Amino acid sequence: MSVFDETPTEAPNRTPLVVGGLVVLLLIAAGAWFITRAPEPATATVPAAAPRTAAPAPKKAEPAPEKAPEPTEPGRRAAAPRKTAEPAPAPAAEVARPDAATLTVESDVPGASVFVDREFVGTAPVTLKNVTPGSKRINLSTEGYEGVQRAVQVTPGENTVTLRFKEVRLNTSVGVAHKHGMGGCDGTLRATIDGLAYETSNKGDAFNLPYAQVESFEINYLDKNLRVKQRGGKTWNFTDKAADNADKLFVFHRDVTAARDKLAKGFTAAR
Repeated sequence: MSVFDETPTEAPNRTPLVVGGLVVLLLIAAGAWFITRAPEPATATVPAAAPRTAAPAPKKAEPAPEKAPEPTEPGRRAAAPRKTAEPAPAPAAEVARPDAATLTVESDVPGASVFVDREFVGTAPVTLKNVTPGSKRINLSTEGYEGVQRAVQVTPGENTVTLRFKEVRLNTSVGVAHKHGMGGCDGTLRATIDGLAYETSNKGDAFNLPYAQVESFEINYLDKNLRVKQRGGKTWNFTDKAADNADKLFVFHRDVTAARDKLAKGFTAAR
């Protein structure tokens, strides 16, 4: 064969490749369509509404039946029903004892504090019931006046005692010795609301003088002497016959002077 003789060669068969490529493209297109396709919304089935009927009228509430008592165990007593609280009974009236006394204390100064046997019982006027009969000491005090006191005998039944601040009481005495130029004597010097009296066995020295006849009534504590001078008359110098001091004479002089001052101020003399 010459070089000029060419034997034609067969062209390659490309049909299977083309077919395969088409198949691949179809598969890709189908996958893309399947992926991008939106799912259809699911529809829910709604049941038909039941016909509306009127609500029944409420029933009238009935009282709950009483609860029956629970059975108790054999041999065990049932609890007693609880009782409601009852009002406390009124206090019984105070009954007076047949031998008791009633004591009423009055005063000429209303509102004065009243003490019976050193115990405060109220302000005047005050009435005490069921008092034990017997001896009682009553004291009254109020502002602006000296305290007053009195010992009384309380008896069964009604007793009324009146103490007065504006009243003068005086009944005091002291044992004395009287010395004079011709010897001396002793006796009792007494003072009442009416005046001074010297009681002695020596009749020449005894006296009973209203205060209007007393010119001087003086105490000398250092000299232990109490001097009494009658107006325009005799003078007496008294000493304490039982002690070597003037203590009792001083108290006697103080009480008499206080009573005379009250009388001068218009106080009433208690008889």
